[in-house]
Amino acid sequence: MDLKLDRVTSIEDVDPASWNALAGTHPFHRHEFLAALEHSGAVGAETPWQPCHVTAVDEAGVLVGALPLYVKYDSLGEFVFDWSWADAYERAGGRYYPKLVAAVPFTPATGRRILTLDGPRRAAVEDGLIDAARELQRELRASSLHVLFPTDEERDRLAAAGFLIRKSCQFHWHNRGYGDFDEFLAQFSSAKRKKARRERRRIAEAGIGFEHLRGDALDAKDWDSVFEFYSRTFWRRGRPPYLNREFFDEVARTMPENLVVILARHGRTPIATAICFRSDDALYGRYWGSLADFHSLHFEACYYQGIEYCIRHGLSLFEPGTQGEHKISRGFTPTATWSCHELSDPGFQRAVEDFLERETMHVDAYMEHLRDHVPYRRGAGDVETS
Repeated sequence: MDLKLDRVTSIEDVDPASWNALAGTHPFHRHEFLAALEHSGAVGAETPWQPCHVTAVDEAGVLVGALPLYVKYDSLGEFVFDWSWADAYERAGGRYYPKLVAAVPFTPATGRRILTLDGPRRAAVEDGLIDAARELQRELRASSLHVLFPTDEERDRLAAAGFLIRKSCQFHWHNRGYGDFDEFLAQFSSAKRKKARRERRRIAEAGIGFEHLRGDALDAKDWDSVFEFYSRTFWRRGRPPYLNREFFDEVARTMPENLVVILARHGRTPIATAICFRSDDALYGRYWGSLADFHSLHFEACYYQGIEYCIRHGLSLFEPGTQGEHKISRGFTPTATWSCHELSDPGFQRAVEDFLERETMHVDAYMEHLRDHVPYRRGAGDVETS
């Protein structure tokens, strides 16, 4: 197969329709999403995220593959934490940054990272993209190459190619064909079902209502409120938000069907939001913020409302974001997520491999412990174990 492998430092250098033919319906690798990150300044010049995407074009001039890739100068916004690796390598006299990261900036959602068209030549295209990323790693003298939140199939391919595999845990909700929210709650044990209903009742009794809005259904005043709530969450932690208003304005305009804003109102006044994205079969909870402090408001806005949305729209999966053992009692189950790593220094590679072997045992034990605390009645609601 005659492949032309190139590097592009802006998603604007790639035809949107050709790129989206590779990305499919997953929202975070669509051309519109990556373009909004660049246009708003969330990635690119003056940021630690420098786009350097690898593309593959066949002999007919068709874009047949792409690897969304960034040169990184820190580890913020990745959600696969390697700060200790960086510290250890630099204490030993090495330089950890820059590194190369195949990921969606600020987005810990599993999805394809090696984007290709289906067909008999798919494996060859994937091999070409991986080789091109490794070549860039050598040219930049980058310490490492990381592929974050890949699919299980990609994990296995990269492991066979010599990457180290890191296991982590998130909490996901799976739709078992529920007709409505009550049918979902019927799978809970009696005590857990009562707790969930009590949380929801508190919100209703406080006079709080919710709207599920497409990105283009909010007016400018509502977006002012939503962005204020989102920003407050970051400022409370002492740091500026990852994304600015320009980013949200753009995705609301260019991919409104993929943007779901859950807006809570007390009377007519907006008081909280959960900002989500969706594909054809999944909902991804990304950001939360509030103006007021009501008991159980976070659980309702970020979890129960998202579950109701999935049931109503027939979505099979809800990924509400990273961390948060409190998700378990609301119906989310521990689910393995993955990342793949290749370190340039052989000694460092061996040290990280040893660390990952021990870390994986702890992750396995952690997930096994958590499965004992899911709210489902015995025999109801499958628990993900992969």
